Amino acid sequence: MANTELKKRVWGWMAFDWAAQPFYTLGWTFIFAPYFAVVATQYFMGAGLDEATADAQSQALWSWGQTATGLLIAITAPFIGAYADSSGRRIPYVVGFSILFVLSACFMWVLQPDGTGLYLALAMFCVAFIAAEFALIFTNALLPSLGPSDEVGKISGAGLAIGYAGGVVSLVIMLLFFAEGDAGKTFIGLDPILGLDADAREGTRSVGPFTALWFALFMIPFFLWVREDTSQHQKTSVSAALSELRLSFGAIVKRRSLACYLGSSMFYRDALNGLYSFGGVYAALVLDWSITMIGVFGITGALAATLFTYVGGVCDKRFGPKPVIIFCIFALVSVCISLVAMSREMFFGVPLPQGSAVPDIVMYICGAVIGGAGGALQGASRSLMVRHADPERPTEAFGFFALSGKATAFLAPALIGITTTITNSPRLGIAPVVGLFLLGLILLRWVNPKGEVYETST
Repeated sequence: MANTELKKRVWGWMAFDWAAQPFYTLGWTFIFAPYFAVVATQYFMGAGLDEATADAQSQALWSWGQTATGLLIAITAPFIGAYADSSGRRIPYVVGFSILFVLSACFMWVLQPDGTGLYLALAMFCVAFIAAEFALIFTNALLPSLGPSDEVGKISGAGLAIGYAGGVVSLVIMLLFFAEGDAGKTFIGLDPILGLDADAREGTRSVGPFTALWFALFMIPFFLWVREDTSQHQKTSVSAALSELRLSFGAIVKRRSLACYLGSSMFYRDALNGLYSFGGVYAALVLDWSITMIGVFGITGALAATLFTYVGGVCDKRFGPKPVIIFCIFALVSVCISLVAMSREMFFGVPLPQGSAVPDIVMYICGAVIGGAGGALQGASRSLMVRHADPERPTEAFGFFALSGKATAFLAPALIGITTTITNSPRLGIAPVVGLFLLGLILLRWVNPKGEVYETST
């Protein structure tokens, strides 16, 4: 009976990844982001800018939105985690942030093709992103309680694989029945369903309400099956949480492996998020891909992510998370270099004939690598974090993990925005991501692959 309950708890925990991933797949990368970029470009051209400058301004606006979001999460995540650990409560925070996510995601609908609602839609996307990330902090904090330490990597990888599968399914549904191509038809030649107006891009704009409804529906198993020990619930105060947080910050400085790991993940996860956030934008602005082509690109990446995230979890169990992380970083650096060296006219300095399919083929390959290596990297990262977390304060640990992922979350978008503005090129704007990956790789040298051992009194 106990084993059955634990299995249900694990499946309920993994339901969060299935429920949340479509927001990242559809909103952050493959549908809303490129739609936002194209609308913003047209908006800025309407204000008198030439196309190249408007493209750069569009990418810069998206990057500054990500910058503000990352800063807010970085500042608040550790405190929220510390307060939750002091009170012993985590599920209520998941509930609260889930409600905020659903409400704000719905408002992404307001972005119209003429640029009406441009800044409101960006703000609502950022709020939804913040809510999803905070809910993720508390969900991750439940991971250590789902199995022994040697099983955590496999559970983490399986959860992310299921999440990416959810991303694939949701993207297929969006492409087949909602998102309009250049001719106003979906991928299979249909008008958008539910009477949505193709001229007003209502099929594409429905990505916000769609991801909100998906999340609300598929979080039901999580709330039915995932329980926490109520005997650990206790009253606490803001001052007590701050005091615990100060002590934890001080302890991190004395723990070299943890400090180096948080620093490493700070850079390489920021770089990965930069790829996720700007991959679809790059395809739209540099290669002039339609939403439909970007969607197919997304399916390729998400399928690769589904497969290789699970494979990464298996490798994590056999070899440990650190080798998986190193391999994935090298793969992603190769992708970044390829993107910077590619345009419609050339590839690594070699001129291409007009209408060449080489950039399209390379981009699809890059999408598969980003999906597969990125998914495996995320699974191995939270597995290695579990090995460094105090079992008595897991939420705070994952608050610091969120901080390491967001403390410089403004850095990749800001560097991309600055480089794009200086070079007036969305392609060259991706270049700083390579440096962030390499910084993360260097700091991994001092990370103990087995984490750190805690002893608790009995």
